[in-house]
Amino acid sequence: MKTAQVPSPVPHTIAVVGTGPRGIAVLERLAVRLRDAAPADRRPVTVYAIDAVEVGAGRIWRTDQDRWFAMNTVIGQVTMFSGGPDGGRPRPGAGPSLGQWLHDHAPEDVRPTSGHGPDDFASRLDYGRYLRFVYRTITDELPSYVRLIPVRGRVTSVRPDHFGRYQVTLDSLRTLGADKVVLATGHPKNTPDTFDRTMAAFAAYRPDTHYLSGDSAADMDLAGTVPPGSTVAVRGLGLSFYDVLMSLTEGRDGRFVRDGDGRLRYEPSGREPHIVAGSRSGLPIPARGRNQKAPHHVHQALFLTPQAVADARRRQERATGSDRLDFAGDLLPLVLHEIEHVYYSGHVRIRHGAEAAERFAARHADEVLAGEDGLRAVKEAGVEDVPPLDLWSLARPFTGEHFADPEAWRRRLTGVMRRDLEEASLGTVDGPLKAALDTLRDLRGILRASVDYGGLAPASYASAFRGRYVPVNALLSAGPPMVRIEQLLALMAAGVVEVAGPATEFGRDEETGRFTVRSPQVDGSRRYADVLIDARIPTPDLPRDASQLTRQLLAEGLIREFVNEDPVTEEAFPTGGLDIARGSFRVIDANGRLHPGLYALGVPTEHVRWFTQIGNGRPGLETDFVKVADAVAAELLPRPDAEPAGAAMDVAPAVQEPASVR
Repeated sequence: MKTAQVPSPVPHTIAVVGTGPRGIAVLERLAVRLRDAAPADRRPVTVYAIDAVEVGAGRIWRTDQDRWFAMNTVIGQVTMFSGGPDGGRPRPGAGPSLGQWLHDHAPEDVRPTSGHGPDDFASRLDYGRYLRFVYRTITDELPSYVRLIPVRGRVTSVRPDHFGRYQVTLDSLRTLGADKVVLATGHPKNTPDTFDRTMAAFAAYRPDTHYLSGDSAADMDLAGTVPPGSTVAVRGLGLSFYDVLMSLTEGRDGRFVRDGDGRLRYEPSGREPHIVAGSRSGLPIPARGRNQKAPHHVHQALFLTPQAVADARRRQERATGSDRLDFAGDLLPLVLHEIEHVYYSGHVRIRHGAEAAERFAARHADEVLAGEDGLRAVKEAGVEDVPPLDLWSLARPFTGEHFADPEAWRRRLTGVMRRDLEEASLGTVDGPLKAALDTLRDLRGILRASVDYGGLAPASYASAFRGRYVPVNALLSAGPPMVRIEQLLALMAAGVVEVAGPATEFGRDEETGRFTVRSPQVDGSRRYADVLIDARIPTPDLPRDASQLTRQLLAEGLIREFVNEDPVTEEAFPTGGLDIARGSFRVIDANGRLHPGLYALGVPTEHVRWFTQIGNGRPGLETDFVKVADAVAAELLPRPDAEPAGAAMDVAPAVQEPASVR
């Protein structure tokens, strides 16, 4: 008599679409939760880690990019493990930060000998290798009842089936069945806007003229479209501008050399183009201050507190019937009080010492909390002559100015840039200005909690917050390392780069068949260019997202755009963000229904949640980055009382991955 065999349980199946930092963070927290699950709650689990470019690193951080692309967060403030080392082997929940990995775990050919201290900046290549290490650590430490299968491919559709599961289709036409699906797809590529279409059409029939729309510089065909000696116009002076700049100079064998006086000088290779760049402000994004803060340091807010925000909501509800906040009236004054407090305290410390600064800080806080402006404390401390801290003037320093010629403009611009370097060199603690601006980073958490999920009135969100504050905040608090500003100054001195001026206008000239660049505030600034590069990372905008997956989900009503709508005032503002539920991060469909097993986090949800671009946790802190990943991971776990809806469909063979990066 044969004994009947009991069939193996059908695995609970999870598909994580996108394995950049957000996807890896979900996998790391999922691994911790699966490892720590009670024996009675364990059933077979299959996890697909899907990426179109590189499983374990993603597109932006892929490990085949050039080393001159840099991060803009110091090494000591970067980790992908939800807990620090505990003396045991690296594993989910207890692993090295980026800096610790570089010095203790990276391969010898990667491990730095200098320039990678906790206050330095790593390359994106090194961070990609670190992400790969974290991913391999996850795969090595999974419990025996869990399989993690890497799949390299582009997801083209996700559809619910009749069994309550999802069918995930790849560009290879393979289909994976999953009970739960996470969309962690990162930075989008948008369909062309009017400017893009106009410039692309102009270049289409001119073989020596090229237009490159906004994207990561590592994905641009700069070698094939920008010949040596040509003139290239660059639209945008933000972080991506510096990536383009390095690709066209250092990436073409140019050298930066520090002279005996400490200044940086550029030695051309002869293969560079001439670069003419510009933006609305005319100001290249300023430098981050020299870091003086420990990784776990966070400014403790005195004015922009949860209690202050709750009080503002109650006032709004009493006055208007709606608890939606007005950013300019309810939140911005509190932000300004915070940075002014740090700014003036720093100046008092420089002039009168630490004890005087402590006395001032206490007096200033008391005055502001009592409803005053704090200027009496400033005057009594003897720093009333210090120029007031004006975020808008710092971000738009050339408003209303006119320059007789490009040389007069260049002198004014380089003076601003050199003063910024002087301020940055003082540091994020000792330097009053950069310490105050660095505080903007620490205030993101409470601001996020205040504005997310329609926390602001629609008109206030669209204009005062997103239209006015967000660009200024990004410009002043998310800058590159100081060396990038030094390099730009060296390139300007060498004649390789010129900045056109404020309110830069980009166009085309039919007669010459070339692009044009000019600033209406600088006489004689008009230049002609063979190539035009939009060096701005595309803003998430769901209706314009060009990916086949997003178009499919939108067309079939499986996702919808988040509309900031106030039911009391009936105001509404379509934000461009992917609508998700608070707390669970479950996707909401066109009819307002929650998907049972579809989740989204990170960049696609920008405008529902603010500042989702951050791609790492911070050692010693339970950051929003980790909290969101853990919340999604908790949702992905199989419920002990739930039966699988159907057998997993997997017609995609396992993909051979590169050797682990240790």
